[in-house]
Amino acid sequence: MSSLTYDLTLAGLSVGSAAALTGVGLIVTYRATGVLNFAHGAIAMVCAYALRQCVVEWGWPLWAGAVVTMLILAPVMGVVLERFVFRPLSVLGGDPAQTLVASIGVFVLLVGGAALLWGQGARDDAPELVSAEDPWGQLAVVLVLAAGVGAVIRWTRFGRELRAVVDDRGLAVLGGIDADRVAAAGWAFGAFTAGLTGVLLAPFVRLDPYGLPLLVMEVVAVAVAARMRSLPVAVVVALGVGVAQSQLTRLHPSGRGEPLLQAVGANLFVVALLVACLALPRIGTRDGLPRTATARVPTPQGAWIVAVILFLIPLGFAGSDLHTSVQVPALGVVLLSLVVVTGRGGQISLGQAAYAGLGALFTALLAAGRFPGLPRLPELAALALAVVLVAPLGLLTGWPAITRRGLALALATFAVGVGVSRFVFAQPYATSGLSLDRPAGFEGDRAYYVLELTLLTLALLATHALRRGRTGRALAALRDHESGASAAGVRVPALKLLAFVAGAALAALGGGMLGMGLRAFDPTAYDPVRGLLWFAAVVVLGADSTLGALTAAALLVGLDAGARGGVAAALVGVLAVLVGRLPGGPYEAVRRLRPRRAAGLTATGLGARRRLQRALRTAAPPTTDPGSRAAASGTPRQNQPPALHAADSAPPPPGPPAAGRAVLTTRHLQARYDGFTALDGVDLTVPPGRITAIIGPNGAGKTTLFHCLAGTVRPSRGRVRYGDRDITRLPAHARTRLGIARTFQQLAVFPTLTVAENVRVGAEQGRTTDPAAVDRALRLFALDGPLRDAPAADLPTGTLRRVELARALAGTPSVLLLDEPAAGLDTAEVTALARILRALAADGTALLVVEHDLDLVAGLADVVHVMTAGRIIASGPPADVLETLDARETAG
Repeated sequence: MSSLTYDLTLAGLSVGSAAALTGVGLIVTYRATGVLNFAHGAIAMVCAYALRQCVVEWGWPLWAGAVVTMLILAPVMGVVLERFVFRPLSVLGGDPAQTLVASIGVFVLLVGGAALLWGQGARDDAPELVSAEDPWGQLAVVLVLAAGVGAVIRWTRFGRELRAVVDDRGLAVLGGIDADRVAAAGWAFGAFTAGLTGVLLAPFVRLDPYGLPLLVMEVVAVAVAARMRSLPVAVVVALGVGVAQSQLTRLHPSGRGEPLLQAVGANLFVVALLVACLALPRIGTRDGLPRTATARVPTPQGAWIVAVILFLIPLGFAGSDLHTSVQVPALGVVLLSLVVVTGRGGQISLGQAAYAGLGALFTALLAAGRFPGLPRLPELAALALAVVLVAPLGLLTGWPAITRRGLALALATFAVGVGVSRFVFAQPYATSGLSLDRPAGFEGDRAYYVLELTLLTLALLATHALRRGRTGRALAALRDHESGASAAGVRVPALKLLAFVAGAALAALGGGMLGMGLRAFDPTAYDPVRGLLWFAAVVVLGADSTLGALTAAALLVGLDAGARGGVAAALVGVLAVLVGRLPGGPYEAVRRLRPRRAAGLTATGLGARRRLQRALRTAAPPTTDPGSRAAASGTPRQNQPPALHAADSAPPPPGPPAAGRAVLTTRHLQARYDGFTALDGVDLTVPPGRITAIIGPNGAGKTTLFHCLAGTVRPSRGRVRYGDRDITRLPAHARTRLGIARTFQQLAVFPTLTVAENVRVGAEQGRTTDPAAVDRALRLFALDGPLRDAPAADLPTGTLRRVELARALAGTPSVLLLDEPAAGLDTAEVTALARILRALAADGTALLVVEHDLDLVAGLADVVHVMTAGRIIASGPPADVLETLDARETAG
């Protein structure tokens, strides 16, 4: 082994050891709490600064500073974060989306706080805890830590408690495990490894509030490659990538590809991050980030008038004040891209800074005549063409979004942002010598500000257009409940791509405007840390609020311009940490603080109501119909069962299948989950004009069968046919458009839409062309009248169940799959539901019902199938099947 190879290997082991520490800390925190700690790099940076403060500024011995920093400060930071940030989120419901935002908020808060406390300049005098020339001690520490943690998790009582909390925190608490203690220990250890990483890396990199946290977050690839579970895999990957990156410095490529190849060799952890985040579809077992089911908070009255006045005030400024103000509209357009992607489409995007930077870079290259294959263009034309060129690049994050959600999507978008920053913005071959002038006629600050306001108005109109009409309702459905939107017929993949492409275009427009405002292309203005700050700012001020985006732009620019750098980041971080209490942003906080006056009746009104109730009880005839009893008791209209006049309560006699209607069938259907067989050779026929019911114990495979029929799960074997067509590989939204609609066991409604808008989504995305379909479905389920304009988030469960059924029927399906449709309904509503289902079957609709209410099944179904262990074990008329089951239970 040559001396050079040996030296490079030692250097690679040093870097790989630090990366392995990051991986171990992230995995332990994730396994103990389910939180992917985006603040890991920021904690590392704070500890590195703290050690420097102790040793360099205060003159402490190195060992004393290291003990205080790593054994006291770092673990205490972890415990404080768990106790005051993440434990309240868990108590309040544990919404993973809020947890992710809070984690990013901690990152932003620590970065802003460090910039305020220690300044934004880079330091090169960080104390060296371990010499880079002898990394064996550092490697030994990593291996001992990994082995010790693995042994604790596998063989100790604490390890068993940790695994129990990871599997099911609620059940673990019921079993007597102190989940809070486990989580606190996990956070303390994770923060300790973060502090050790920062202390080890600081002497060999530029110590500044932005660079070191980003460098640490780049090596999250090792934890992703280990699927957030395996410590040995994380250590091996980290060491392997570190050594490979060090060895690649020996290569000296030539030719046109030399700069890019050198960049790849120097940023191999970024390459690993891209590969890990884009190649692995899931990150651990908790990658779903559902949206909080709350109604959209309306914009306060007069807020837009105030906003317009404030944005016009800078036209009276002069000098440096106006020079700062021109950044606000440009940044506002960039943040509107996050409103489109996150607020409208419900997709997490941590890489919008990359598209903003590409917009600025392409505008500068086109205006300078340096864009390959294109002549020099005027600045305004260059900006327009840059937007057109960047928009399709939104597929870089939009395409992974088709198959990824939650943490997997967050990491994929973050990886794209880091990759663009490292391989484009940081390379001299792309950005050296670039200047950017303003368009002719708009060179002055005041004239350019007017141009910016015009472009901002156009961006606001485009954003508003994505909120209204059919596309707006479809985007809201996607954001609120992706599976429900797909079941309603929404083309989910295409809509996700639309959101990301539109977001990329808006970000590119804002980035180009920002570059022209500053008269230069500044790569640091579009680094990934900036993207995290923008994302947190938009979310905490209302992701679905265009006014919130403009407010965030004004705060970010104004605070940092009028005060010491880092104030804006610190403020946004504080708000993001508190996001669990304010999921709708500050507007919701104002609405909560506003006193509410309860509506009440006067004494005369109360007396009249009592007399009316007595008169109704006296006049009500004896009846056994639960719906009549509900009416006599004065049940409010919105809770009454729907009145149906198309059929009476008696089921129609079974007849031949309805002519012209296709039959839904399965043959030898099999589905597996991680080696477990959920369906084992199921043959099923759902004929038109009949009600087919499936009963069986929990875990029998009923819901899995529904998923296979609806297209949300693809079977491992077997076929699903609709008439003569094989639809086994057809996605859910395409099946809905064929006429196969479904409801869900857990309610699938869109809380930010009104009742009528929920039903309209089903009509618009289904196969109906009848404009009266929505009103007909609303009347059928007694959802008309004032109730039609009520937000779905404010309604009780029984009413929401009717909303879901109305949405499914609004598309005039020929096959209706109902998964426990009576769940949450009272007796009167169940009676009315049975009438509706009988009428639908009499009209030729094929119905498949999964239901635990055997009395409802007995009085409703034409054919009953009994499932257990993934198989159908009995079929026939309800009376025969239920009698057979009773006989078996008696004999048993």
